[in-house]
Amino acid sequence: MSSRLVGVGVGPGDPELVTVKGVNALREADVVVVPVLDTGERGRAEATVLHYVPEEKIVRVVFALNERSDRARREAAWDAAGRRVAELLRGHGAVAFATIGDPNVYSTFTYLAQTIAELVPDTVVETVPGITAMQDLAARSGAVLTEGTEPLTLVPVTAGATVLKEALAGPGTVVAYKFGRQAHEVAEALRETGRIGDAVWGSALGLTEDSIRPASELDGTPLPYLSTLISPARRDGGRGGKL
Repeated sequence: MSSRLVGVGVGPGDPELVTVKGVNALREADVVVVPVLDTGERGRAEATVLHYVPEEKIVRVVFALNERSDRARREAAWDAAGRRVAELLRGHGAVAFATIGDPNVYSTFTYLAQTIAELVPDTVVETVPGITAMQDLAARSGAVLTEGTEPLTLVPVTAGATVLKEALAGPGTVVAYKFGRQAHEVAEALRETGRIGDAVWGSALGLTEDSIRPASELDGTPLPYLSTLISPARRDGGRGGKL
């Protein structure tokens, strides 16, 4: 029988936000892989998974999660991680890979699945969707993501503040991921486009040290890397005005 690799979204950090299907997938897998930095500290995915499966079932695999400047180092780390997961698949029927958020939204799982398709081509790859940081932030801040015909644009600020500014110039809601290190540039973009008033941001969502604040309080101080921003669409047509 073919082995199975299941990418499981475990949400932004709060273990209560893992879906029932996600918990079942984690528990049914022979082993659960969690990505870690080469420094070895426990990440959000591992901390969340530990609420549902015993530690001895977890396999920590090093990924270059924060490597952006040295492509060769990043590729080498991905290749090594892929080989390790391929070994696990050859010895087990089902391997789960836990990723924060959703496995199909800016997730390391995407790259892993591509590597596994080359190394163990008969592997069946599946994903279990997870709650995203923008959904958690919207729920807890009261920010409505979309109404009527409004578009929703998701921008990783690692692509640059210019990309964010272009999105803010549009008509819909804009969500920015990974903006912590460019908090000053993000605040400037919001002010220049007149959209700082209703915007909110959150960091360390679901963790004990989480913070949710109005974007108007951004003072240029760098924030945690995994910070999320929501700038709601301009709404002046009353209830249902954009239907």
